[in-house]
Amino acid sequence: MRPLFSLPLTLFALALLLLPALVRAEKLDDYLAGFDYQERKEMKIDSKELVELLKKGEVQFIDIRFPEEYAAWRMGFGKNIPLNELPSRLGELDKNKLIVTACPHYDRASLARHYLVTRGYRARYLNDGLLGLTELLRGDKARDFIKTTTR
Repeated sequence: MRPLFSLPLTLFALALLLLPALVRAEKLDDYLAGFDYQERKEMKIDSKELVELLKKGEVQFIDIRFPEEYAAWRMGFGKNIPLNELPSRLGELDKNKLIVTACPHYDRASLARHYLVTRGYRARYLNDGLLGLTELLRGDKARDFIKTTTR
């Protein structure tokens, strides 16, 4: 009796399953090989620059915190896509805009940004984090920002 699948066919199927992981690894290798001082500068954005780009509608702001963190406190703008859901929710991102990822500080946001760049998105991470953005958007500045972005 012959096996249902031949060895070459089984190896081919296995290669097809592993191919996406290999392509991602190559993209990460390429990204790291091309990493320089300019990229180091361009990977970050601070709250002041983010606010100006949000006013112009040039940015999609992604809060990558877990749902429980987001439920406890959030900005009144942006979209919550937890870091662990990012790979399955790429379709919700606008490839025509700069994607800015954020978390309270910047550790997870940096990781999300690196992932997005290797997937072909223009992305930066908020280097002063949501805590820095919260500090910037207090009182009159919050009022003025919301008036500007809701027109």
